[in-house]
Order: sequence, then structure tokens, then C-alpha cells
Amino acid sequence: MLISRELASAFNQQIGNEFGASMQYVSIAAHFQQRQLTLLSKLFLQQAEEERMHAMKFVQYVLDTKGELHIPSIAAPKPTFSSAEDAVAAALAWEEDVTRQIGALMDIAVKESDYLAQSFLQWFIDEQLEEVVKMDRLLGVVRQSGEKNLLMVEAYLIHI
Repeated sequence: MLISRELASAFNQQIGNEFGASMQYVSIAAHFQQRQLTLLSKLFLQQAEEERMHAMKFVQYVLDTKGELHIPSIAAPKPTFSSAEDAVAAALAWEEDVTRQIGALMDIAVKESDYLAQSFLQWFIDEQLEEVVKMDRLLGVVRQSGEKNLLMVEAYLIHI
């Protein structure tokens, strides 16, 4: 086995976290679709797929390293949001949480001198900077435009 039981267990938990994030992003996409904000909806559906792919990267790593795969139960996503700002703020908070989660996984890999896991996790660390910056910028644009001018956010999305 190329992965410790402790790290495999933590990776399994992260698989659940990533699948949960995917479902949360589907819920956020639905919020925007119901408001006929199709580009915001599309952005969050793409984000949902990206989170699912992240979960699958962890699945493949656990399998490749001969760890035991135990996908945990996934909590239901928050079903509704009071505003666009609330929805995007939830996405930013999630990405900040994931950044901490990946950091904790790296701490375990470093403690165990697991260089394979460290190399694997470095990609996620780099990815998290991109994700946090993306959601932070989107939240700023949503706040600047205000709830009544969300079509301006759609126009912003066309240009990025």
C-alpha cells in the first residue's frame, strides 16, 4: 500500500467534500437558472462538474495507491438562497473551506513524508488559489452591480 490508512481516510473524506461541493454548485446554478440568469447558471454548472472531477481525482489516487475507498455520505446542499450575493458568498466560503481542507491533507502528507501525496496535493493547492480568486472577484462584481442589475454580471461573464 502506497498510502497510509490515515491519509486514505482523510482522502476519502475529501472525496465526500468534493462531491458535496458539486451538488452545492448545482443548487446555486438552479438559483440563477430560475432567475433566468443563464450565464451565471452555466458558470456554476461548470463549477459543479469541476468539483466532481476533483472528487474523481482523489478516487483514482486512492485506488492507484492501493488504499481502501470508502466514500462518505454526502449532506444535502443548501436548497435556496436569498440573493445572488448570498449564493456567490456561499461559493466563496466553500472555496475557502476547501483551501483549508487541502492544506490539512498536505500537513498529513508532510508529517508522513509521503512525497507522492505531496506531489498530488500540490496541484490542488495551486487550483485553490485560482478558485478563491475567481469567486472573490465574482462576489465583488455581484456586490457592485446590486441585485437589480444582475444583467451587468451576465455581461461581465461574457467578457471573461
